[in-house]
Amino acid sequence: MRIGLTALLALALSNICSAESFTLTSPDIKPDQALSKQQEFNGFGCNGANQSPALQWSGLPEGTKSLALTVYDPDAPTGSGWWHWLVFNLPADTKSLPANIDSSGKGLPNGATQSRTDFGATGFGGACPPSGDKPHHYQFTLYALKTNKLELNADAMPAMVGYMLHMNSLGTAQLTATYQRK
Repeated sequence: MRIGLTALLALALSNICSAESFTLTSPDIKPDQALSKQQEFNGFGCNGANQSPALQWSGLPEGTKSLALTVYDPDAPTGSGWWHWLVFNLPADTKSLPANIDSSGKGLPNGATQSRTDFGATGFGGACPPSGDKPHHYQFTLYALKTNKLELNADAMPAMVGYMLHMNSLGTAQLTATYQRK
């Protein structure tokens, strides 16, 4: 079956428009601006409140069956970045998450799972870059997934969660903030 150039361009344009309409925002953090002390980790030399920010989204890609959220710092001096939060099996009709979701998952919709972060525990682990280091970037990424559920539990390692997210992703929306400790 041959597809005409006009049809191909229309399809490409619809994919671009769909991707642009999938957005992740927060009343607590602004794009490319610094996180607050509320989102700083409490431990490892940091003394913040370790509270997850409120998040909201819209424009999910067609066919979304579930959602997942990750927070990742690619600037961590580990050679492989640092995973600060992994949440998956969020129902597709979820439109937002409240601030300050604790490690028990209070505030998450039924069925959602938080898995192990690079801090070695489940739940949100706030920003904690080395003191005096350049500003680190914290990538909040929402994944629209083509599966109802990822067959993973709270002990799943970040690399396995990442693998499953990429294998099942219909699209992503991202919000990046920064943080630096002087």
